[in-house]
Amino acid sequence: MYTQMEFLACTASHILEDKKTVMVGTGLPMIAAMLAQKTHAPNLTMIFEAGGVGPLPPVLPVSVGESRTFYKALQAGSMHSVMSNGQAGLIDYGFIGGAQIDVYGNLNSTVIGNWKNPKIRFPGSGGANDIGSWAWRTVIIMKQNKRKFVKELDFLTTPGYLTGPKAREKAGLPYGTGPYRVITQLAVYGFDDETKKMKLVSLHPGVTIDEIKENSSFDILIPEKIETTKEPTEKEIEILHKLDPQGIFLRK
Repeated sequence: MYTQMEFLACTASHILEDKKTVMVGTGLPMIAAMLAQKTHAPNLTMIFEAGGVGPLPPVLPVSVGESRTFYKALQAGSMHSVMSNGQAGLIDYGFIGGAQIDVYGNLNSTVIGNWKNPKIRFPGSGGANDIGSWAWRTVIIMKQNKRKFVKELDFLTTPGYLTGPKAREKAGLPYGTGPYRVITQLAVYGFDDETKKMKLVSLHPGVTIDEIKENSSFDILIPEKIETTKEPTEKEIEILHKLDPQGIFLRK
């Protein structure tokens, strides 16, 4: 058996490809990338927001700025240098999250409510805008419910496909970049090539179409053929626990 966190870590790991670069954040993105390195993507290059490029941390770092994010690294740079790599088109995958997402993959991680007098104010976007603007494929990991999957964002922090087809390019963002996958506790989503609207890719085991509809305030495109998300293997679970022996992430 496996926990929900173990399942999500493995699901995120399966998306990453060998010989690619990925900018990872604290927690699930970090351990997913490390798992990918230990399994199907040994030549995956991890990039950390604090400046570590290509490290090989033996166990899970506590944060993106911890010393292990520079362990056996190819480069010990800075936030400026790694964000410049993104602007130069050198980031294949970027992992981010958010408090709200809409049908085009636009994200809010700034405020809930009115910006001048919000109900909730979050710490800020961090590098989320940069990553979502420049990474070739943005992978979004977040909980799914009607308060998070919304028809209209309270604030636009990170651009997805903005208002639809060609909107990113009109805004000056590189052609071919944008949200690629959304991973939630219920399913994995992608985006339709023509409309750029969110589309179901696979349902997690035991989840129904009705459940994903009940947990979204906008209509999600449903394909004729519905896949089931691949379950973790015993080997993957074993590797996860070796990467996170103290349960910093896996106990959440």
